[in-house]
Amino acid sequence: MFILIAVGFGCGKKGVITEHASKKMTDIVLYVVTPCVMIAAFQREFSFELLGKVFIAAVTAALIMTASILLARLFIRDKNEAEKKVLQFSVIFSNCGFMSLPLQKALLGDDGWFFGSIFVAVFNVFCWTYGLADMSGDKKQLSIKKLALNPGIIGVLAAVILFAAQIKLPVFIIDPVTHLANLNTPLPMLIIGFYLSRADFKKAFTDKGTYLAMLFRLAVIPVAAALVMALLHLDEKMTIAFTIACSAPTAATTTMFAAKFNRDVELSVSAVTASTLLSIITMPLVVSLAYALTGV
Repeated sequence: MFILIAVGFGCGKKGVITEHASKKMTDIVLYVVTPCVMIAAFQREFSFELLGKVFIAAVTAALIMTASILLARLFIRDKNEAEKKVLQFSVIFSNCGFMSLPLQKALLGDDGWFFGSIFVAVFNVFCWTYGLADMSGDKKQLSIKKLALNPGIIGVLAAVILFAAQIKLPVFIIDPVTHLANLNTPLPMLIIGFYLSRADFKKAFTDKGTYLAMLFRLAVIPVAAALVMALLHLDEKMTIAFTIACSAPTAATTTMFAAKFNRDVELSVSAVTASTLLSIITMPLVVSLAYALTGV
């Protein structure tokens, strides 16, 4: 994965990938690839046991997100409101789509995609409700329409309906859907590499406010989540998949929202850049801990 990021970095430096191209690639991932991942992940035999796992996974993901919000509000404090909102957002919301789904698929196969898709769905609900309202400071920004039109939500709804109705897609449909879903590994990594090629690394590591945020984003939250899930003896693969999602660096959405609502954009870029670079070290360590705790 990180070699793919390095390729994206090189393509960005050489101008092979441009700003325009990266935006179009992002659109492809968000509106085509991600929904295909959701649908492919849920194309499995229906059982009430599996339906129960979906419910448990959704509740667990919601509790993790809620705990992350509480930790961010409790420990991330700053007199500057614009900086505080950015740092809190960077702690709460990980890059669980771009960074986690490829790794979940690589390590856990279809089960990784299955549990990862559930986490992404819950993430999207929190991001486009609490995240949007908190970063903007305006509850009027909440919109059922925006939530309903979110590609991640649409993909999960379609996948769950097909799963619950026990509808198996024919080969001539599921094959191209699966091929498109497989793009979820290379395309996001190239996009991340491109944005890193444009980042100011010196600035990223001189913003003191990012260090505490990165500690919680990359270590405290994923380790705590892994320990609690292991102690509760939850499904081992779900525990690992959710730990991967929690250990991912700060979501790129942080910068998008910061720019939209006139928060500290430079700080948001620093948080995304620094956490992405450090995740090269922290993600393997945290995921290894999850494996050790679950005995998989």
